[in-house]
Amino acid sequence: MKYFIYAITLFTLLSCKKDPIKQVNTNPGGTGAIKPNGVINTQIFEVINLSYPGLEKAKALHDADKPYESVKAILEYYRSRTTVVNPSLSLINVNSSEDDKLKADYALDNNRFFVNNYYEDAVKKMPYSLGTGTINWLFKPAGADDEYQKQLHRHQWFVPQAKVYRTTKDEKYIQSWISVYKNWLEKNPMPETGTNTTTWWQLQVAERVMVQTQLFEYYKNSVNFTPEWFSEFMVQFAQHSDFLVKYPYQDGNILISQGGSLAFAGVLFPEFKNASGWMNTGFQILGTEVKKQFLDDGMHFELDLSYHIAAIADFYEVLKLAQANPLIVGNAGADFNQYLLKAAQVVMNFTYPNYFTNTASNSQYVPGFNDTRQSSWSRSVLNKNFVRYHEMFPDDKELFYMSSYGKSGTVPSSAPKAFTKSGYYVLRNGWDRLSTMLVLSNNYSNDAFAVWSHNQPDNGTFELYHKGRNFFPDAGVFAYSGTDNTDREWYRQTRVHNTMTLNSKNITTGKGKSLAVVSNGPTEVIAVENQGYSNLKHRRYVFFVNKSFFVFVDEGIGSATGTVNLNFNLCEGDTEVVLAGDKNGAYTNFSDGNNVVVRTFADETLTTVPFNGKLSYTPGVEFSRKAYGVNMVKTAGQTARYITVVYPSIQASAVQLNAVFKQAFSENGVSLEVTVDGTKYNLNCNL
Repeated sequence: MKYFIYAITLFTLLSCKKDPIKQVNTNPGGTGAIKPNGVINTQIFEVINLSYPGLEKAKALHDADKPYESVKAILEYYRSRTTVVNPSLSLINVNSSEDDKLKADYALDNNRFFVNNYYEDAVKKMPYSLGTGTINWLFKPAGADDEYQKQLHRHQWFVPQAKVYRTTKDEKYIQSWISVYKNWLEKNPMPETGTNTTTWWQLQVAERVMVQTQLFEYYKNSVNFTPEWFSEFMVQFAQHSDFLVKYPYQDGNILISQGGSLAFAGVLFPEFKNASGWMNTGFQILGTEVKKQFLDDGMHFELDLSYHIAAIADFYEVLKLAQANPLIVGNAGADFNQYLLKAAQVVMNFTYPNYFTNTASNSQYVPGFNDTRQSSWSRSVLNKNFVRYHEMFPDDKELFYMSSYGKSGTVPSSAPKAFTKSGYYVLRNGWDRLSTMLVLSNNYSNDAFAVWSHNQPDNGTFELYHKGRNFFPDAGVFAYSGTDNTDREWYRQTRVHNTMTLNSKNITTGKGKSLAVVSNGPTEVIAVENQGYSNLKHRRYVFFVNKSFFVFVDEGIGSATGTVNLNFNLCEGDTEVVLAGDKNGAYTNFSDGNNVVVRTFADETLTTVPFNGKLSYTPGVEFSRKAYGVNMVKTAGQTARYITVVYPSIQASAVQLNAVFKQAFSENGVSLEVTVDGTKYNLNCNL
């Protein structure tokens, strides 16, 4: 979840925001007349190494007791410096979009700072106001979770304003930034000891450091980037970076962001006395975490595709930084790639085939398991990442295929993919939009599904894509942890995922286990299990028959008594999705002819109970859908056994289905017969 500190007496009002006259910098690169020494923050001399090559003039002025002129000379050095390159931006081809302009101008309008996905008026893309004149840094919109406050204090909303300044040279944007940032420093001082959970939490500090490395480049030649403001900015930058060294996060994706920010701080500002310490600490963190955080099968250990993709991106940025500044970095980061190739291949294998077609803007291109924010991974954003992967691994023809939208390179394999360490499995019959693809999640969790975890209690769940439609989308994540976790906990219920429950209760453990990944002639089989409850184990077989339709065998094994529920949560469609309780299933009736029929069979009596389902592709936004549970009363000595057929068809309601077990329950495998419109299929899997 990705994404400065000294109070000074003067507070520049934001009145310029309504000034119709464009304030153009008439002295580009100028620093103005010499001012009294008292206007600068003299702590800059405690953090800058005046013996660094290029700062000879500044050192001489400092030694001559001319601190203001010395700071002016340091600023002039940075404005003309060419020995350090920030590969994350280009000052030659700055591109500020209409969206950047909208965000930049809203920031001038009653302090409407853009915080991702939170709008007072979503149609106008108008952010919430933090107050007129006085800024309320404690503001949080009604109903918002803690993520709003966290993202607010990451300052990523400063960057669009800086890009617009660079393209327009309108000084009101930098004046706004200076005024707002000064106010933030005054109202949010660095804690004397330790961190807090919002303003000075490691991720917030790390993101602010990364933002500051960009803002400095965009603004440094402005007439408003004066020696006095420059001295303040640099002191705060040093304090931020020192803070990150002093308080390393314990683990996880936040630690990667922290390491990356320290690497950028140390490499891009080698003139600081502590720069080598920042850089070395950053690369040391990253060198350790790249080995720890990506599992042997390539998946990020938090088992969330959003954080997985973001983690690779963080390492990519640091690799680019090292390549652009070899004399400063040396060999640091040289071995990252050997761990990142598998990680990139995970993203490739999780991508749905509609990625290759320019489909509707609200299409989902990756599964939504756990806290994955599907809205973050648009087609263009995914492609941007695949372009990076191809850049990192130019010899990998499959990644080249992904980066080119299928126009070059080699089509990836359609063989079954098993990521057994993380517990993800992929079955597909091709890579074009008309293909079929199923992703099964049965991961291994060590955090007992705590509410703050990015991993949901949904072992055994799946998503099924067919010809451009996801027929069983994951519930998604509606909210992050906050004071009231009611909404978050609803989406974390096991029953709102496509898996088995006991008495509709959440599973208590996630210890996913792989039993088999095999091909029996034209049929591929995945078998997994999870001890979801102390007295009930869920075993699931998935047969991909002739690479055209699916048969699930679900077994509830153990001494548990009560009602075993097999839950199915379907796609959106008020009239297009039809529940058929009398047949223990459902079917769809979309006018485009892309439909499926679902039927569940068993040796015991079944009852089907519908319930109101929901799904959320974007935090704070939800949609209704139809859902149902197929229930069986289980005794202590019984194994609850189900067969479910999911069959794509143009006229799904007309398909005739039947299925029977050919043998009693066995720990060693399963055998069954499925009939589709009179054609029989004998299916078996030996464990």
